[in-house]
Amino acid sequence: MGEYATRLVVGVGGRAGVSVSEVCALVEETLRAAGLPTEAVTALATLDAKTGEAGIAGAAERFGVPLIGYPAEELAAVEVPQPSEAVREATGTPSVAEAAALAGGGELLVPKRRSAAATCAVATAHAHDLRHHGDAEVLDTGGALVDLAVNVRSGTPPEWLKRRIADSLGDLAAYPDGRAARAAVAGRHGLPVERVLLTAGAAEAFVLLARALGAVRPVVVHPQFTEPEAALRGAGLRVRRVVLKAADGFRLDPAAVPEDADLVVVGNPTNPTSVLHPADALAALARPGRILVVDEAFMDAVPGEREALAGRMDVPGLVVLRSLTKTWGLAGLRIGYVLAEPEVIAKLAAAQPLWPVSTPALVAAEACVAPAALAEAEAVARQVAVDRAHLLAGLAEFEEITVSGVAEGPFVLIRVAGAAEVRTRLRALGFAVRRGDTFPGLDSSWLRLAVRDRATTGRLLQALDHALALAAR
Repeated sequence: MGEYATRLVVGVGGRAGVSVSEVCALVEETLRAAGLPTEAVTALATLDAKTGEAGIAGAAERFGVPLIGYPAEELAAVEVPQPSEAVREATGTPSVAEAAALAGGGELLVPKRRSAAATCAVATAHAHDLRHHGDAEVLDTGGALVDLAVNVRSGTPPEWLKRRIADSLGDLAAYPDGRAARAAVAGRHGLPVERVLLTAGAAEAFVLLARALGAVRPVVVHPQFTEPEAALRGAGLRVRRVVLKAADGFRLDPAAVPEDADLVVVGNPTNPTSVLHPADALAALARPGRILVVDEAFMDAVPGEREALAGRMDVPGLVVLRSLTKTWGLAGLRIGYVLAEPEVIAKLAAAQPLWPVSTPALVAAEACVAPAALAEAEAVARQVAVDRAHLLAGLAEFEEITVSGVAEGPFVLIRVAGAAEVRTRLRALGFAVRRGDTFPGLDSSWLRLAVRDRATTGRLLQALDHALALAAR
C-alpha cells in the first residue's frame, strides 16, 4: 500500500478473562479491513481499570507497544459515535474502545468493532495542527522561494487598488465609517444591507460564529480550511467531523451530516481539495434551527461563480462567508464579509469590537465589489481555469502522482508517495508547496499546489520531475 506516515492508537475493551489471542485477532482484523498497517500502531489504550486485564495487557506486549490507561471520568467526557448506556453503567464511560482511542486528541479512523468478548477502535495518535497555514511554508525565506503554498493570487494587489487604498490614508484621523462599503457589498449581491456584516477577514467571522450564535452540536465537513474548527474548539465546543473520502472524489453526501447538528460548516470550492459542491447539495443541508455556514472565500475564482449561494434568501439559516484577500491580494489588510439573515447578522455584530474594519480595508471592500472590479475578477477566474488545466495536464504525466476530485479552485491537491521528502526537495529547488497532513482527513502523502501562470508551472513541473527522481533513489 506504500508509505503510511500517520501514527495510530488502538482503543481496546474487553470482558473479564478475555484472552490475548482474541484481543490480538480483533485488532489485526480491524486494521486489515481498514487497510491500516500494524506497524503504524504506537499504543493500545483502555480504561484504567482494565490495564490489569491479562488479555489486554498481553495484547499490548505482543504488539510491542505501551498500554495507556485513562480514568473513567476522562473517557466519559470524550464524545463517541457509538455510545452505549449499558457500557456507561458498567464502566463509567459510554464506549471504552472509542473513547480511549480518541483520548489522546486524535481523530477516529475506525469506529468500534466487536468480537465475542472484546472491542476495539482506531484513531490517529495526534490531532491535526489546525493552526498551520500555508504562509508558514514561506516565512523567513526572504522571497527566495516561488510561493505555491499560499492561495493568494500572485502579482496583487493591482495598481489601481493600491492607489485607492493609498488615497484613503489621509482619512486615518477619523474613525472608520463602514456604511458605504456595506451598502456596496449588499448591492453587489442584491441584498438589503441588514444581511451584510463586514469583518476583518474570514478568520474574524469564524470566531464570531463560534462565540455568538449559541451552537452546541457543531459539525465541520473535512478536509477543509481548518480555522472554522479551531475557532469552534477555541470557544469550548466539541466538534464532530464529517470526513469526505478521496475514493469518492471528496464529494459531499448531505446524508452524511448528522441530523442533530445545529451548525454545519463546509467550504465551496473547498480548500484544499478544490472541489466545487453543487449548490443544491449544500442547500439540502439546511434545517429549521440549524445554521449552515458556507465558506465561499474562493468562489470569485470560479468562472461565473457557479454553485454560489451568496445572494440567496430562500435557504433558512444560511450564512455565506466571502473574502477579498485571495483574488485581490489583501491578506495583510484583513477584509471579508458575512451574508446572512438579519437576526444572525445582528448577533454577530453585537459580538464585534467597535470599528472592527479599518478605513483602508473599507475603501478596498467598496472598490473590489464595483462593476469594473467584478469584470476583472471574472477575467482572472477564466485565466485561472486555463492555467489550472495546464498544471493538471502536466501532473498527469507523472505516474507517481494522483489528483483526487475535480479541481475547480485556484489550487490543486495531489497525492504522492514520499510527499514529505518531495516537498523538502522542492524547497531546495526553489519552490514552496503546502503540506497536506494538517488537514483532517489527509495524511502526509498529500500536497497542495497553488495555480500559477504557465511559465511558473513549467518550472515547477521540471523541479517536480527532478524531486521525484531523487526521492526514488
